[in-house]
Amino acid sequence: MPKLSKGGCLCGKIRYETIAPLRDVVFCHCDQCRRQTGLYYATTSVPWDSLRLIGAEYLRWYAASTFARRGFCGTCGSALFWKPVDRPNVAILAGSLDAPAGLKASCHIFTADKGRFYEIADGLPQFLRDSPDLPVAAP
Repeated sequence: MPKLSKGGCLCGKIRYETIAPLRDVVFCHCDQCRRQTGLYYATTSVPWDSLRLIGAEYLRWYAASTFARRGFCGTCGSALFWKPVDRPNVAILAGSLDAPAGLKASCHIFTADKGRFYEIADGLPQFLRDSPDLPVAAP
């Protein structure tokens, strides 16, 4: 039986759940992710149509580019999702999951844009832009 994964925002107005398998975590260091979160995105991913939203009326979307939207709580500001406009999946911020146990880190992308105040020293693969297995449009 598939595992149910649940999560939500800081204030609890938005909750989500899915039984779709979660992708390994990708760390995105692009300028947009850094500016939205203050550091970098750590995301897993599922098909958008597998996500069940509770409190969707509190979800706000910001189109930071022509190729993707960023979903966040309109009440507490928690960053929750990154949704490409031309793909069926949605990236979910791993920290928004209730119990992210079992997830493992896979790689770092857009390392050319990372903040100069930290180093990436975990031994995971690093890509200056997107990775061969995870094509994303350039910000």
